[in-house]
Amino acid sequence: MEVVVQEEVTGCGIAASAALAGLSYAEAKGRANALGIYASDTSLWSDTEYVRKLLREWGVSVSPKETPFESWERLPDKALLAIKWRMEHGKPFWHWVLFVREAGQGMVLDSKKALRSNIRQDFGRIKPKWYIEITN
Repeated sequence: MEVVVQEEVTGCGIAASAALAGLSYAEAKGRANALGIYASDTSLWSDTEYVRKLLREWGVSVSPKETPFESWERLPDKALLAIKWRMEHGKPFWHWVLFVREAGQGMVLDSKKALRSNIRQDFGRIKPKWYIEITN
């Protein structure tokens, strides 16, 4: 699976969805906008429904629930993770990243543009709150 780097500061949900669907950021952004989903809408990173809608539209199946994170070893082979989870004015916010396990090797695909490497294995520094399993 390829990392898709977000081209907008708030585009992590679009970028993570694009990576799962095999789309470029520009293509995913255009398709998301056509569905009324915009990176500038803070609901994209404080509500799971927008990302779920994108993934449904693009043929990616996900679990209907968010599962509390317990350990890296217990994660499924593909999952959307909510990291940098916080409350602001009574509303939850997070950064979307992907966890993938390929050939037994786990890694986090982080779309943040400013990172030296968007493929991360510094698991001690990443603090997931919960995840959504990718089921296909």
